[in-house]
Amino acid sequence: MLYRFTLSAGLLVCLFSSISAAQADSAWHVYRERFVNAEGRVIDTGNHNISHSEGQGWGMMLAQHYNDQKTFDQIWHWTRRHLNRPDVSLFSWRYDPRDIPAVRDRNNATDGDLFIAWALYLAAERWGNANYASASKSIRSAILENLTYEVAGFQVLLPGIEGFRRNEGADLNLSYWFIPALQDFAEIEPNESWDRLINDGVKLLDQARFGAYLLPTDWVQITQQGELSPATNWAPRFSFDAVRIPLYFVWGGREEASGLGSIKAFWDDPVHQPAPAWVDVVSDERAEYPISRGVDAIRAYVSGETLPSSTPQQQDDYFSATLLMLVHMAEDMH
Repeated sequence: MLYRFTLSAGLLVCLFSSISAAQADSAWHVYRERFVNAEGRVIDTGNHNISHSEGQGWGMMLAQHYNDQKTFDQIWHWTRRHLNRPDVSLFSWRYDPRDIPAVRDRNNATDGDLFIAWALYLAAERWGNANYASASKSIRSAILENLTYEVAGFQVLLPGIEGFRRNEGADLNLSYWFIPALQDFAEIEPNESWDRLINDGVKLLDQARFGAYLLPTDWVQITQQGELSPATNWAPRFSFDAVRIPLYFVWGGREEASGLGSIKAFWDDPVHQPAPAWVDVVSDERAEYPISRGVDAIRAYVSGETLPSSTPQQQDDYFSATLLMLVHMAEDMH
């Protein structure tokens, strides 16, 4: 005897939503078990197991997204205890457990500060926690006061308090323009310079195009006359920093930036597949290994392709796994 079952469209939606939610929870569980220790330190397994404000902020963003307040609080507590600067509401950028002291450089990294501030803002909204909201506001104020700078008519984000502003201009990292956070901050603080930072970041990306593929380099220098070039103190590569730019700009709804098309064209170049992890825009030297699964997920996201599973695989180190999780977070928020 044959039995025929029919499912309504609504029931199918609920069924697939439940499956997707279960997969997402499983992905976060795998990520948390591999990269977040019991104290709340997010461990960079591809870089001698150090930690940094960037990773702590990413961990807080993901914990909030997956509604895991316990892990969020663990990460936030560890971050305050070990990276908090005593002079300003920002965070030292690097913690190396092999060093004594573990934090040797008190300088901050502005992207890490933005991630932490945004995670706290989102967490305050999700869990109704006024302490998170107050901490986010303090960090935002410190960013505006210490890390925004006008050069050649552009409002820019300095990568850190120390070492990036010079008489002749500044060294910039366009992957520090984390557009989703800047947009939310602009909405809640419309009288501050967040909107201008976003718009000038788009303009800078459109001008910072170098080499045969017209790519941004990880580090860019801008003169007081507005001339942009690869920064002299770093290798002139489109590499592990700049690969994040497409994710942040598309996530923030700024797909119109022409620089994004150049990046997609580089990744999709049929002559060089799989796409190399980095390219020197001056010499055209390329990495002998391909982009990671996490970077390939960014490529798929900005190209409108089906994303790979969000669950980190064994071959994914911290950086690849985190990018993979962030791509899915971006997709979920749209």
